[in-house]
Amino acid sequence: MKGLLKFITCGSVDDGKSTLIGHILYDSKLLYTDQEKALELDSKVGSRGGKIDYSLLLDGLMAEREQGITIDVAYRYFTTDNRSFIVADTPGHEEYTRNMAVGASFADLAVILLDATQGVLVQTRRHARICALMGIKYFIFAVNKMDLAKYSEERFREIEKQIEALKAELDLENVYIVPVSATEGDNVTKVSDNMTWYEGKPILSILEQVDIDENQEEGFYLPVQRVCRPNHQFRGFQGQIESGSIKVGDEITALPSMEKAHVKSIHVTDKDVQSAEKGQPVTIQLDREVDVSRGCVLSAGAGEKVTSSVEATLLWMDDDKLESGKNYFVKLGTRLVPGIVSKILYSIDVNTGEQKPADSLGKNEIAECEITFVDRVVADEFKDHKTLGELILIDRVTNMTSACGVVTEVKEDGQEAGKKADQLRAVIKGQRAATIPFDLADDNITRSFVEQVEKELTLGGRHTYLYAPKDDEPVGLVVRHLNRAGIIVLLVLNKDLKNKEEIYVSPRLNFVLTSYYKGTSMDGLTKKLEEYIDNADKSESDINYI
Repeated sequence: MKGLLKFITCGSVDDGKSTLIGHILYDSKLLYTDQEKALELDSKVGSRGGKIDYSLLLDGLMAEREQGITIDVAYRYFTTDNRSFIVADTPGHEEYTRNMAVGASFADLAVILLDATQGVLVQTRRHARICALMGIKYFIFAVNKMDLAKYSEERFREIEKQIEALKAELDLENVYIVPVSATEGDNVTKVSDNMTWYEGKPILSILEQVDIDENQEEGFYLPVQRVCRPNHQFRGFQGQIESGSIKVGDEITALPSMEKAHVKSIHVTDKDVQSAEKGQPVTIQLDREVDVSRGCVLSAGAGEKVTSSVEATLLWMDDDKLESGKNYFVKLGTRLVPGIVSKILYSIDVNTGEQKPADSLGKNEIAECEITFVDRVVADEFKDHKTLGELILIDRVTNMTSACGVVTEVKEDGQEAGKKADQLRAVIKGQRAATIPFDLADDNITRSFVEQVEKELTLGGRHTYLYAPKDDEPVGLVVRHLNRAGIIVLLVLNKDLKNKEEIYVSPRLNFVLTSYYKGTSMDGLTKKLEEYIDNADKSESDINYI
């Protein structure tokens, strides 16, 4: 018997995903007698005139049965004589694309259904692209409802050409194209007598025989989930081995600290073992103390990278738009770290694959983005190390998953990463870094006035610092460091301060200040300053004024 196969069914609305899986379960005699009887009774009041409605086996929610569509992901485990399966039946409606992406994240193979009367649709393309994004390498395109197309070979060949074009566009591997009728059972579990022109295998036979040749990842690595301290004499690191194997005495590197140590003992459940391999949950004890906590990685020859910035392809799943500069919690491996989408490089057209410039990203759209982390993380490209190359973005307020994606490039730490870290520090504070000079030579400005401005900004949730430099202080250097820390600097310029002319005030800020000193309430001034600060990143000169 072949090993467990995890697969997903997807496609556009009403393409027959639930019906296909239901038919497999029914024809394979994988239902209990009471389930089979209940299905037959429910079908009598269904939409097929008393004939068995196989979709009812998967669509369990009342809303699903009322609308005749799948909403939630339905997982089913079943076994045939040749193989065991876990299938995720996913919704086809665009509104529930995030649910489909969740199902795709666990699968080895995707069964993508198409309506023979419609061919390849936008949602078909979107689902195929998402499956490829999630690392699925095996595809079955089931051209369904061939009974409505009168089992026409000509129609099937037309759709086959569309699928071949999609295959080339997405660079899909291991593709099977099968004409089926999910309701009538043609080419589902057995070869159809209605399509003798089809020389391939039925869906179930392909599922039973397909050989999932998983790409072997390089080296050994274990993302640490938990540090185990049952007593003062034992400190173990727990997690699942994602690649390779390990044995007692092997040297490993703890990332991101880069400390090296040797394996002292390995524990699987309550047993002391000499070695362990991929897929096993283990507790590893090292021969010396190293800096390791949840989110760190134990590695040996895997080649992972330590970075503070990555490029990633994201599927945006939130109702609110994604814009550059927004900050999230990023889940990468076992690490949860604050991060910022520092730049949207381009969006990807679902229909054509065209790369388009984009300032924002709407629900169910896909884009290539730069993500900067508040701390250094262990990451790698998805194609090299899956677990360290897949991530999700979590909204910091609602705790909802806003996006999922895969790492396409790991950025080298350096000056550019440092600049992005500066932005990140400000964003985490919920603001932009800025410097606002107040010249005491102006009769409208007093120290108490500036203190009042700072009070109002602070009450508004801004992180501020009132800085009144002395004559011999390096004003520019101090202000730049404060800006890098993400702080809004209220710079008080003394009348007698030398080299005051070196202090640059942007024309836009000068307008704000001079316009609101006279005859304006403090509330009006602070609101205008906040508006200015929030847009202070439009040009470099508006961020650091020194």
